[in-house]
Amino acid sequence: MSAGVIEPTLRVARDGAITTLTIDRPGKLNALDYATIDALAAALDAVEADDTQRAVVLTGAGERAFSAGADITDLAGSIAGGGDRALREIVRRGQGLTRRIEEFPKPIIAAVNGLAYGGGCEVAEAAPLALAAAHATFAKPEIGLGFPPPFGGSQRLPRHIGRKRGLEMILTGDPIGATRAAQLGLVNRVVPAADLLDEANALAERIIRHSASAVHACLAAVTRGIGLPIDEGLAVEASWFAVTVPTEGVANGLARFRDRRRP
Repeated sequence: MSAGVIEPTLRVARDGAITTLTIDRPGKLNALDYATIDALAAALDAVEADDTQRAVVLTGAGERAFSAGADITDLAGSIAGGGDRALREIVRRGQGLTRRIEEFPKPIIAAVNGLAYGGGCEVAEAAPLALAAAHATFAKPEIGLGFPPPFGGSQRLPRHIGRKRGLEMILTGDPIGATRAAQLGLVNRVVPAADLLDEANALAERIIRHSASAVHACLAAVTRGIGLPIDEGLAVEASWFAVTVPTEGVANGLARFRDRRRP
């Protein structure tokens, strides 16, 4: 395993083909200040460019928090600078990160190890897969600050869990527990806290045993097609199928099928 730090607030560890990114601000409940958001974006750029890295596990340091959301100090300073500055520094930066996570060509698994509030919840929403420790909680508290979720949460959460359920979370700011989050489809499943990273890595391993081209195509087809009318979505699916046809992954997969071998 190799480890490194892009910023003092983000730890990067590589174990085989899996990179673990750990938001490392436990004293601030792993709140997302601007430096951390930028570091996450830079780390994802590095993973995308490294063909030896096939999946990402994203988590928070400590046992209390995945992320408490945007750092209020940064947020308040940007708002004090006026609307244009707030849009540039808060909305564009935050939406840019969640969009990057959502559209990343390699699987990102959010390992939610504690509270995921505000921007932390929005990061979990954007990740294509998420596991939650049994004590994890999720909330959209932005309404208490006087504004709607600015990192994409007003759009993704209702798409994930339904308009009425999403609006209940957004309009009340009330937290929900991990079991309820799994029932609603916000996370894939709940696991004991002590097993969270092992389970996330095991899920990643089950995915990356398949060809990189197939994984990328599946991620892209679902992400790009999910909000489209069915006919347009089917066209997206067909285009990604066509992309994979000439790849080595398909040739190997067909050979394994003929030889009755597992990936």
